[in-house]
Amino acid sequence: MSKQIEKIRNSIDTLRQEIINHQVYSIIKDVDDLKIFMQYHVYAVWDFMSLLKTLQNNLTCTTVPWFPKGSAETRHLINEIVVGEESDIDLAGIRKSHFELYLDAMNQCGADTSQIEKFIATLKNTGNFNSAFSAAETPKEARDFVNFTFEIINSNKDYLQSAIFTFGREDLIPSMFISIVNDIHKNFPESISIFKYYLERHIEVDGDHHSHLSLQMTTNLCANNEQYWEEAEQATIESLNKRIELWNGAYHHILNNKNTANNSLLK
Repeated sequence: MSKQIEKIRNSIDTLRQEIINHQVYSIIKDVDDLKIFMQYHVYAVWDFMSLLKTLQNNLTCTTVPWFPKGSAETRHLINEIVVGEESDIDLAGIRKSHFELYLDAMNQCGADTSQIEKFIATLKNTGNFNSAFSAAETPKEARDFVNFTFEIINSNKDYLQSAIFTFGREDLIPSMFISIVNDIHKNFPESISIFKYYLERHIEVDGDHHSHLSLQMTTNLCANNEQYWEEAEQATIESLNKRIELWNGAYHHILNNKNTANNSLLK
């Protein structure tokens, strides 16, 4: 492991621990709580795919006529990650992106997908993020999260895109959350079997194999440029702060929902 990678890992350790130990996990007790969490998390799943495809566009030739572009090793790294993320298999062995698999999980448990679907449809038709956020009534925390991701995408700096892809998304699902989901699954297997499978695939593919590939990709892109490494560290810190804010939004939404339900029972 390079000293620059180690330096970034050390600088973000406190933020990573804050995410891994976030109170949002402990407040999720049943399927209804999980539905709210998923309605926030789905935006991160979607913009992850946009970040992924940006890296592929920037690091490989995706236009015709084809010409060799960049390092063949880096092309291999991003293309292998794209295959796993954009065309994985679901429980039935059908090819799907991880985003489509997540939507299947939301539909299975009864989570509201109309918001993210409205967002995507409006964005596709208008190309305007603000219009899409407004039409979908996207929570502020999710808007801020997506906006930051696209700031990095629009920077046209592939080393920053790779950094937040590598350090801002890898290995952030705590074992406590897996245990909670497994407990809910025992009681409601017909409601969250797809979500349980999604998490298992995330850990198996993203948290292990893909994390090693993305670390190498970031190392290749930053190379020996100290300014690149410093910018990568700052972008990663901001990315993790946006994740904390997203989780804060989900936590307060779940808490308010519980309080409203309790007040209704007291009347």
